[in-house]
Amino acid sequence: MHQISNLACFITLSIGWKRYLISFSSGLIGAFAMAPINFFPAMCIPMITAVWLIDGTIHGPGSNRSSVFSIPGLGVAVDGWWMGFGYFLGGLWWLGAAFFIEADKFGVIAPLAIVGLPAILGLFFSIGFYLSKLLWVQSSWRCLSLTVGLGVSEWLRSVLFTGFPWNNIGMSLAANLNFAQIASVVGLHGMTFIAVFVFSAFASLANLTGRGIVAPLTAIVVLACIYMGGTIRLTLALSSFEPDVTLRIVQPNIEQGAKFNSSAMDHILKKHLDLSSGAKGNAKQDADLISHFIWPESPFPVPLSLFPGSMLRIGSSLPSSSMLLTGAIRTEFQNDGRLNYYNSIHVISPSGEIIGNYDKRHLVPFGEYLPFADLLNAVGLQQLVNVPGGFSSGERPSLLRVSGLPSVAAMICYEAIFPRTLNSPSFERAGMLLNLTNDGWFGFTPGPYQHFNQARLRAIEEGLPMVRAANTGISAIIDPYGRVVSALPLGVEGVLDGPLPSPLSPTIFIRNPTTAPALVMLLFIVALFAFRPRV
Repeated sequence: MHQISNLACFITLSIGWKRYLISFSSGLIGAFAMAPINFFPAMCIPMITAVWLIDGTIHGPGSNRSSVFSIPGLGVAVDGWWMGFGYFLGGLWWLGAAFFIEADKFGVIAPLAIVGLPAILGLFFSIGFYLSKLLWVQSSWRCLSLTVGLGVSEWLRSVLFTGFPWNNIGMSLAANLNFAQIASVVGLHGMTFIAVFVFSAFASLANLTGRGIVAPLTAIVVLACIYMGGTIRLTLALSSFEPDVTLRIVQPNIEQGAKFNSSAMDHILKKHLDLSSGAKGNAKQDADLISHFIWPESPFPVPLSLFPGSMLRIGSSLPSSSMLLTGAIRTEFQNDGRLNYYNSIHVISPSGEIIGNYDKRHLVPFGEYLPFADLLNAVGLQQLVNVPGGFSSGERPSLLRVSGLPSVAAMICYEAIFPRTLNSPSFERAGMLLNLTNDGWFGFTPGPYQHFNQARLRAIEEGLPMVRAANTGISAIIDPYGRVVSALPLGVEGVLDGPLPSPLSPTIFIRNPTTAPALVMLLFIVALFAFRPRV
């Protein structure tokens, strides 16, 4: 205990570059709680450090710090920024890989992207620290102040400026399926409030008093209850599958650079057809027994519908009672004569006709479209995708209706990191989730593993099975409890044959997608004010 108290004093009393280094380093360590390492105790380091840093802005030599702008208390926001910068740099450095796909065009700005995005996202930790200090309680329960402050700022990160909840703090609990079951009750944002409290509560061990042990013991009990509840839920879970549905997911493992070459269209199409037919890969069943074929996001360098011959080849390759769901670029002329491009999913019948579409609504800024395009184009910047003017956003949320399948809630790539209630204002209950993605942009980095974990959490939140087709992996069939029925690893070419798990009845979270996490936040706010008088 004395060693913990000494460490707390060192951090609390630190000033200048030492303080910023402590904050940055603790954030960096926190990133180890995310995939592919998934060491969730690592999140204790930044959360405990955050409590002690904020203590220092109240009682330590930095308590009177202000900025060059003379804004009182801004010093705590600077501490938060350094921690957030370290956390996001450690967790998102791999985004720079996308800029080297066409290194001649984008390589020069890769360092700016690698450092720039974490620098911007660090501002949300600044907000979280500042809110926490405003709510700070002078007791061993001050972890509740941090819980509310950072919990709110992480929610803001998910919704402001189109939102970016990648590696939300709550994801530190999501890699372990026993912990992750709580998402069916409170969703990702409820998990974030719980995670901040659990991991920051141990800061009070430095108090060297009997009361200092109460918050950590409470955190252990909360974590144990969540784990036991998840274990019971998984133990009682029965596996069931939809009758007459046999899926074949194609994972072609095509290098991202090849997709920019329109002359590669025939080669790419042939590869998909060969894998679908079982002529290549590791097919377990005859293609005639497959009811639905699934291809990943935008596998072709050009709009598929503009090539009638290719459409006929696809249709003729399908068994007479089968359907294909594939990513594709879709084009559409507007009333003003302008041609819009959409990142879409086509449903293709054995006659080679497109009988259904889903257009991606939540586009990736700078990747699929360029914010402030006129201004940024003037200085030579453009979006990463090789599409004139970038993609347009789909206009309204809708479910895909596919013969032989339950109603499909489609999510293309990046959309899977958002609880679907944020993606779909007019939310409608589906029978399955479909995530088509292309993580080939990021190679063998942590990115695809983090993306997979976040997509899997959507299945648990909603109690729905998820079918995931990824160009380079990780492709998988996931049941409504987040259990992987079968999967293809990253960087492997092949096919995945399997049945479709049956959905559960609507989860508590999906019946109350707004109120469930809000009640968790309210619980912590009530607890915060209940313990405020204690010193």
